[in-house]
Amino acid sequence: MRVVLDAMGTDRAPGIEVAGAVDALRELDADINIALVGDEDAIRAELERALDFPAERLELVHAGERIEAGEPPASAVRRKPNSSIVVGLKLQREGRADAFISAGSTGAVMAASLILLRPLPGVDRPAIGTMLPTASLPTLLLDAGANVDCKPMHLVQFGHLGTIYAQDLMARPNPRVALLNIGEEPEKGNELALEAHSMLSASGLNFVGNVEGRDIISGCCDVVVCDGFVGNVLLKFYESVAEFVMGLLHNELARTRTELNLNEVFRVLDYAEYGGAPLLGVNGVSIICHGESSPRAIRNAVRVATQAVRRSMVQHIARQLSSALGAQEAV
Repeated sequence: MRVVLDAMGTDRAPGIEVAGAVDALRELDADINIALVGDEDAIRAELERALDFPAERLELVHAGERIEAGEPPASAVRRKPNSSIVVGLKLQREGRADAFISAGSTGAVMAASLILLRPLPGVDRPAIGTMLPTASLPTLLLDAGANVDCKPMHLVQFGHLGTIYAQDLMARPNPRVALLNIGEEPEKGNELALEAHSMLSASGLNFVGNVEGRDIISGCCDVVVCDGFVGNVLLKFYESVAEFVMGLLHNELARTRTELNLNEVFRVLDYAEYGGAPLLGVNGVSIICHGESSPRAIRNAVRVATQAVRRSMVQHIARQLSSALGAQEAV
């Protein structure tokens, strides 16, 4: 298996990516190779510091351009064909790689994935899936920011995409799908929510109805769907609350001079534990990481990418959507 990693994505590139790739090669199976794409000289300089890793499973692919966070995504993808994002995704499109990972501009990764990998048949709007910690098992949020404005049928597609991801990568055999809303009753919400509720109820998914924001943290569902505007607001609030809670705990422990093992709390709340967010609905494995990712987050993103490839997630999504579309047409 060959995983392509954009080495120029994080805020501290390429050091973070190189460290994450080295850790992944040390810990993951021997049949996994990683291709680092970016400024070859800068990558080699970072690799000189790395010790005791299977260097024969690591290769470098030079890309002389980098898409910056503030650039307009679609135009930057077209203006910079030699950027690490475009070069890396082209390797997957041409069949020379099985998955792509980047902590670079989210908009640019999305735009390049749509242009180069193309959406799967039946997918109008690929969505970003992000894991949210809960009191029990993590919940998958779709969409976390790819689609600000959505139609009801897009939320139904998110439900199908999330169901397959939960089955293949979260080990949930019959995932519970919920619609994020301002109330639990079917008649609550705006026109989008009302129609989406009706369509989800008839979708054949394990739809458990509406959930409010306060319900998610209890672990009431495996997949929660909403438009990307609401999803991104929820995600950013989740991240800020985690940091706030950890700060309160540290301050209180320092004040009371109490010892408490917070490792498990940190693990649950740390986004690095989940690696990256898959862009679901494109004809390939495209993983989007946080710009502030640590080497551990990059390593875990590689793990997520390899799991998606091994479990044929993209092919599973294509089959499921084809079946769902056929059922809708029959009705």
